[in-house]
Amino acid sequence: MGKGTDKLYITHSEWASSDSFSANSGSRSHANGAPFRRLPFNFCAASLQPFHNPVCTPDGTIFDAEVIAKWLEKQKTNPVDGKPLAARDLIKLNFARNADVDSKAADGTGSDGKGDFIDPVTYKVLTDNTHVVAIRHGTYANVFAYDTIDRMNIKAKMWRDLLDDEEFSRSNIITLQDPQNATSRDLGQFKHLTDGEGAILTKEQEEERKEGNVNIGALGRVGEKVLRAKEAVEKARREREMGRDVNRSSTSVVKTGAGAVVKPSMIQDKKKAYNAAVYTTGRAAASFTSTGLTPETSGERAILTDEEYMLKPKRVKIRGYARIETNLGDLNIELYTEYAPRAVWNFTRLAQKGYYKGVTFHRNIKNFMIQGGDPSGTGRQGASIWGKNFQDEFEGPNTHDSRGILSMANKGKNTNSSQFFITYRPAKHLDHKHTIFGKVVGGLDVLSRMEAVETDGSDRPLNKIVMKEVVVYLDPFEEFQKQKAESDKSAEAKAAIARSGGTDDDKMTWTGKRVRADGTVDQDESGGGVGKYLKAAKLQSSAEDEIIEEDLDTWDEPVKKKPKTGGFGNFDNW
Repeated sequence: MGKGTDKLYITHSEWASSDSFSANSGSRSHANGAPFRRLPFNFCAASLQPFHNPVCTPDGTIFDAEVIAKWLEKQKTNPVDGKPLAARDLIKLNFARNADVDSKAADGTGSDGKGDFIDPVTYKVLTDNTHVVAIRHGTYANVFAYDTIDRMNIKAKMWRDLLDDEEFSRSNIITLQDPQNATSRDLGQFKHLTDGEGAILTKEQEEERKEGNVNIGALGRVGEKVLRAKEAVEKARREREMGRDVNRSSTSVVKTGAGAVVKPSMIQDKKKAYNAAVYTTGRAAASFTSTGLTPETSGERAILTDEEYMLKPKRVKIRGYARIETNLGDLNIELYTEYAPRAVWNFTRLAQKGYYKGVTFHRNIKNFMIQGGDPSGTGRQGASIWGKNFQDEFEGPNTHDSRGILSMANKGKNTNSSQFFITYRPAKHLDHKHTIFGKVVGGLDVLSRMEAVETDGSDRPLNKIVMKEVVVYLDPFEEFQKQKAESDKSAEAKAAIARSGGTDDDKMTWTGKRVRADGTVDQDESGGGVGKYLKAAKLQSSAEDEIIEEDLDTWDEPVKKKPKTGGFGNFDNW
């Protein structure tokens, strides 16, 4: 009877072993891993706090409307499973509550005062062990216990909502909580928790975090120091966000007399170079850990070369143009510098160096593409302008969606060199596999002649198609440098004018008055502006106030008006 023995009984050690099923087996019988943590049904799956305005997804995950709306503004996904989710997919849940029953606290403290969630038909309190479902009607759903729906709707075959008498089908029943499937509410399976993002803060939690969790009133006189320290920290954080130096005094004002004169700071902020990298040179860290280096106390940013600066995607948005001259005609190429700067730089620099001169197209597949760029003509060699392979560039909207797309040929991921190909038709299956850096915008008839060339069994043209020369007649990088030099020159000219006091227009107020060198405004009476109208009105009023001699004999007394008498008067005119 014993395990592997002839004993007629099972010993305690055998009964409590890891492969037994008794209560004595202890923690060894449980599977290794994180402990099971269950989310209560009345909690938001995003904030892990009790919800106030419950909504759910079509699969039954419950969120608070305010919390999930804040999440969807940034992520556009379901925080629980990571699937796409939009605000229009959310369903409002109508829970019934009983204010007479409140299991949160016997005296009502610690609860919201609205009572427990109940089934609206049987008035049974919904707990974590209740099978809870919702009947969906468009954008809202009524919440019931599954026992009620099963007994009064499913078995009775009466497919009308028990609350608002709306018709529904079995597909409109959404399971919010199933005690037999507790893994659906396992916190260990929530994606935003496993990714390390943590629970989303509610509005109340954010306000508490801003206020802090220190009871200032209980600290007495020390509370004032704590408040001042918190204000200093908040001020430093704001200044850091504004890009200012928190260790430098922001005001250096010396009051003399009635006015205050602002002294310019003796410490001038160093202007960041236009080609400064986002990382530092590393000298400060190296000198801190090594005694053989000169100590460095400031972390200066590394300076990029012009090539490294321009080869960042979306920095140079000027499109380049080149011409591939072949023995069958010329192809005019437009180069997409904005989204493939490295491929365009490689192509233009190799062309300017004469790398493609006399190179043949070694592969020609009708109704697909033509490939070239290998000086050996075998398709197995070729080097980039840097002498090594460079990475792919797949960012941007460019796709192989038409005839004449110019792309880099490669042997796999990040193996671009000097070879390229031109498509004869759309080839969407090549997207995100080959870097697109241009398109044929002229000479499509030449491309048709190239496609018509006969090939052998290995797709090699029987009649050679040779690139006589590749001419770059608009280099986007040189054009970018010219524009930048012009903009820097104009900015320096404006700065020089500002240092010399500005132009004449800068020395005039909005009323047209001139500003003197000492900063005062010239109050010239002969000037124009708004004051001239005030002067004209003053002259007119003074002219009206002058005494004019008149003949008193010609003055006539005005006719007095007859006073009106009350009553109807006489009836002579009737």
